[in-house]
Amino acid sequence: MVHLTWRNGLDEAETAEVFELLAEAERVDGVAPAGEHVAMRLRAHRGVSEQIEPVQADVGGSEHFVVRADGGELAGYAHLDTEGEPEGRPLVAELAVHPRYRGNGVGSQLLRALLERSETLAESDEEDSGRLRVWSHGLLGGAVRLAERFGFTRVRELWRMGREFTGDELDEPVLPEGVTIRGFRVGEDEPELVRVNHLAFSWHPEQGGMTEAELREKEDLDWFDPAGFLLAVDSADRLLGFHWTKIHPDGTGEVYVVGVDPNTQGSGLGRALTLAGLRYLRGVGCPRVMLYVEADNGPAVSVYRRLGFERWDVDAQFGR
Repeated sequence: MVHLTWRNGLDEAETAEVFELLAEAERVDGVAPAGEHVAMRLRAHRGVSEQIEPVQADVGGSEHFVVRADGGELAGYAHLDTEGEPEGRPLVAELAVHPRYRGNGVGSQLLRALLERSETLAESDEEDSGRLRVWSHGLLGGAVRLAERFGFTRVRELWRMGREFTGDELDEPVLPEGVTIRGFRVGEDEPELVRVNHLAFSWHPEQGGMTEAELREKEDLDWFDPAGFLLAVDSADRLLGFHWTKIHPDGTGEVYVVGVDPNTQGSGLGRALTLAGLRYLRGVGCPRVMLYVEADNGPAVSVYRRLGFERWDVDAQFGR
């Protein structure tokens, strides 16, 4: 028997259990069952003055669904992001089942609870904010079958593309006249970075809404390195674009975010920034590099293919 409970916040011990479950699922499946966004929510907390009692994973817009076996072991976990709910955007969920408890209905129990919660929220909102989207990272067979059994259809695909760094030369970046590249300055560049990011990704459901507070949270993560956060500026040091790189524990580099002010489009700045970041990652010893791109972003996919990237795997978002 397993038992599901709902939380609006997890204490430190429960948060540690969730991270252990996510790590075990990733070890078995070869792909993380939840994205970076969920990990950041689990590490964060609201101010004590906003809480009934101090709880680590207590953040506005996050809800947690916990499934435990009779012995108390964590068998499954789901995170529901309700941050966009007041604005009528779909609710977004990610879930994971401990490998030892798969095939026992834990995934179905979590998904059923997520649907019930989304319907409850929809009843109180004329904008029908209860629409639910669920991520399947790596398109694992069990996750796809579960989504289809509950009547979900695929509404979005995110490709993970990658390439090895071989002896092939990477072109020298060709910058527009008067533009130079420098490193990110912590404590100074945040407002301009957020401004350009919003302009570059106004269409994107996650990236476009990044705030200064969220940027500063990422500056505290172990992998953050301002030397690999490349900014393109004009002669007046006005930010025109950026390439934020990331290095994973296994040494794999990542084209984390490349964004340019739309007013610079057509100048070749995006390609120049991409090349600059790739050369940086190769220069610090990364054997390979990866990135995420929307599957329906044909121009971006074409650019990355010309730079030697191939599709590695797919994350899909299912909706109902």
